[in-house]
Amino acid sequence: MEAFLVSAGVVALAEIGDKTQILALVLAARFKRPVPILLGIALASLLNHGIAAFAGTWIGAFLTAERLGWLIGLSFLGVAVWALLPEKAEKEEAPRGARFGVLISTALSMFFAEMGDRTQIATVALGAQLASFVPVVLGTTSGMVLANLPAVLLGHLAAERIGLKFIRGIAAAVFAVLGAWVLYGAFVKS
Repeated sequence: MEAFLVSAGVVALAEIGDKTQILALVLAARFKRPVPILLGIALASLLNHGIAAFAGTWIGAFLTAERLGWLIGLSFLGVAVWALLPEKAEKEEAPRGARFGVLISTALSMFFAEMGDRTQIATVALGAQLASFVPVVLGTTSGMVLANLPAVLLGHLAAERIGLKFIRGIAAAVFAVLGAWVLYGAFVKS
């Protein structure tokens, strides 16, 4: 249960202000069908994070606990810095949806947008650290859906009122604290 909760929390935080969350806003504004959009996000995340958690679990099997701690801590600090960087301008138009339907269009868009994204990298790190494939995949998928739920339901309203720069700052601070905490633990064990 701990692996599930940690994975859900880490990915939900990493997703805040991310390009895939912005894509969820665009898809919600375009299609105005929240249920298939959320199901598409869940489907894409399940597949994408399944691949990432498998890679992380495999990598974690070859690292010592000390090296893994340093790698995880540094990757969290990297995600903190990455959270501060603005995403590329989101000029990509959402897929039309007429050919594949809202669910498949959303799943395909989110799957490809998630490739190499910070939530995917966080999932690799979680898979390596926690070595619990199913709870990590289910947790990270849940975190993605939870983080995108407000974006899908509220559309552009949430981004206008809160401000993306502020949201990125909070996410960066949380990851910096997590990274420092993990690095401290790795340093103490060394």
